[in-house]
Amino acid sequence: MTTPATTTPDDATRPVRVWDLPTRVFHWLLAAAIVGCVITGQVGGGAMVWHFRLGETVLALLVFRLLWGFLGGRWSRFASFLYAPATVWRYLRGGSRPDEHHEVGHNPLGAFSVWAMLGLLAVQVGTGLVADDEIANLGPLNRFVETATGLAATSWHKGPGKLLIIVLVLLHVAAIVYYLVKKRVNLVRPMWHGDKPLPAATPASADHGGARLKALLLALLAGGLAWYVGSLGT
Repeated sequence: MTTPATTTPDDATRPVRVWDLPTRVFHWLLAAAIVGCVITGQVGGGAMVWHFRLGETVLALLVFRLLWGFLGGRWSRFASFLYAPATVWRYLRGGSRPDEHHEVGHNPLGAFSVWAMLGLLAVQVGTGLVADDEIANLGPLNRFVETATGLAATSWHKGPGKLLIIVLVLLHVAAIVYYLVKKRVNLVRPMWHGDKPLPAATPASADHGGARLKALLLALLAGGLAWYVGSLGT
């Protein structure tokens, strides 16, 4: 005769705040800005005014995320998804340790996707700021670089850079669908509501009024910096 397993308080699940509000707002604004940049860049003409505005929005968002990666909630901080090679190898072999909490925030593969996206977007914004299409559009920082540098940046921005970002976005969407269909895990809901059902002992991200006020001040700083950079071209 077997004894029924007992559930300790640490084993019981409860909603745990994983993604704080500033991270969620950043995520959805970035997604909208990327889509808008791709569309306006493809349309060209008068839409390029909005392409530049959305590009500066992406710049502001990236600056904010850089700051929030050090000052944000626990699972939004870079330290929570900056994995050593040994940790990644354990994860790929299915031998992750319980204290690594890979089921909470970004697992090692998800972290790789995040780092790749942030890095590519930084390069894309940087090349856009110094771009020169030799027709009617000039990046606000183009006057600070050599002509050849501006033309090379334009070539990357309109070609490989844009293509790589589109591919990464499609892979991101495909991963979400895969987790939903194959693993019955909804990755969108936590990024919308902030919570995941997790063991009660799982540490949560700070998401109180003070943290949100700090995020607002950082967002204003990032937005002011992006506006200043954009104004250098006028």
